[in-house]
Amino acid sequence: MDIITVTIILSGLALIVSTITMVFVIQLKAQNPVPAVEPPLPSSANQFTSSPLQLQAYERLVMLTERIAIPHLINRLNLSGASANDMRTLLIENTKQEYEYNSSQQIYVSQQAWEAVRNFKDQNITLINRIAGTLPPEASGYDLNKKILEALVTQNLSDVHNLVLEALNFEAKRLMK
Repeated sequence: MDIITVTIILSGLALIVSTITMVFVIQLKAQNPVPAVEPPLPSSANQFTSSPLQLQAYERLVMLTERIAIPHLINRLNLSGASANDMRTLLIENTKQEYEYNSSQQIYVSQQAWEAVRNFKDQNITLINRIAGTLPPEASGYDLNKKILEALVTQNLSDVHNLVLEALNFEAKRLMK
C-alpha cells in the first residue's frame, strides 16, 4: 500500500474512534444526570460562584467550535490565487490559533467537553492534511477547499461538529438549572 492509502485509512479510523467516544460521552451523561437538588451555598457576602464563568467558557467553546468548523474556516479564509499548500497552512494555523486562544477555558468545563473540542480540532487538521496530501503540487487553494468540502459531505464529517455542539450545549444547560 502506498502512503496516501495508509494515511486515509488511519484518518478514517481516528474519525471513527472520536465519533464513538463522543456518542459514548453523550450517552453516559444522559444515563447519569446530575441531581436536580444541589446543597445550599454558604451564606457569605464574599462567596465566589463559578457558574457565570463556566457558562461563559461553554459559550466561548461553542464559538470556537463554530469558528474552526471547516466550512466556516474556508468561507472566512478563502484567498483567491493561493496555492493548495498555502491554503493548507492558512487553515491549519488559523485552527491552531483559535484553539490556543481559548485553551484557558478548559479550567471551567468538564474534561469530556474539552476533549471533545480538542478531538474536533485534531480531526479537522487531520482531514486538511489528508486531502492536501492527495493533491498534485500545482493544485490551487480552490482545489483544496473544494476537495475538503466534498469529503465533509461524502463522509458525513459534519456529524462530529454537531456532536461536539450538542455535548457543549447539554453541559451548559445543565449548569443553568
